Amino acid sequence: MLQVKGISTNYGPLQVLRRVSFHCDEGEIVALIGSNGAGKSTLLRTISGLHRVREGEILFRQSPITWKSPEEIVALGLVQVPEARQLFPNLTVLENLELGAYIRGRKHVREALAEVLPLFPILAERRKQKAGTLSGGEQQMLSIGRALMAKPRLLVLDEPSMGLAPLITEEIYRIVQDLHRSGTTVLLVEQNAMGALQIAERGYVLETGRIVLSGRADELMENDEVQRAYLGRDYENKWER
Repeated sequence: MLQVKGISTNYGPLQVLRRVSFHCDEGEIVALIGSNGAGKSTLLRTISGLHRVREGEILFRQSPITWKSPEEIVALGLVQVPEARQLFPNLTVLENLELGAYIRGRKHVREALAEVLPLFPILAERRKQKAGTLSGGEQQMLSIGRALMAKPRLLVLDEPSMGLAPLITEEIYRIVQDLHRSGTTVLLVEQNAMGALQIAERGYVLETGRIVLSGRADELMENDEVQRAYLGRDYENKWER
C-alpha cells in the first residue's frame, strides 16, 4: 500500500533523513519506532506532502505521490493523525469531526459521522462540547475520529500515546487494534516502542534519520539492541495481538 524508496530530506543545509526505505502492505499494522529527534515526524511530514524530498520516491497504492499536495494525498486515502492532536480547541467535538470530512464534501459528512461516532461513545456524548475542554485521552480519540472521517485507506498515527497515562494509552492502542480488525491499514509511529511493537506485525527502527533495523515485531522485541535502547530488560505483554 505504501512504499518509501530511498528518500532523503533537508531542513536548509541540515540533512534529516538519509535514504530511508520501508513499506506497509495492505491490512498490516506497521510500527516505526525511534527516539526523540530520530526524524520520525519529518518522515511523516514528507510522506504527507508537507515537506519536500531531496531524493527518492514515495508510492501509495503503486502510484507516485512524491510531489503531490497534502490535500491530494488525503483525497487518495492516506490520512495522518498528527503529533500532539492539533485540534481546533474553540470548536466543538462535532465541528472538529466535520472538518475531517471536508475533503470529501458536505454530502459525505452525515454518512461518515454515522460510522465514526459509534466507535467513540464518549465523543458522541460530548459532541457539543468544545474540543479544548476534553481530557488528553478524549482529545486523542477526537483526533483519530477526525482522521477517520476522511475514509482513510492508510491511517498514519504520529505518537498517539504522547502525554497520556498508561491506562489511557492502553485504551488508544485497543482502538487502533479494533480499527485494524475492521480493515484499516495502520502505520504507527512511536517513541513508545513496547506499546507499538505489541500490536504491530512488523516494525522498523529509525535512528538519526536512517532505518537501522527491521523485521517482525516479535523479533524486534527480542533484539538486544532494541531492548536496551527502547524496552529495558524487564517488560510485560499488556496488549493482545
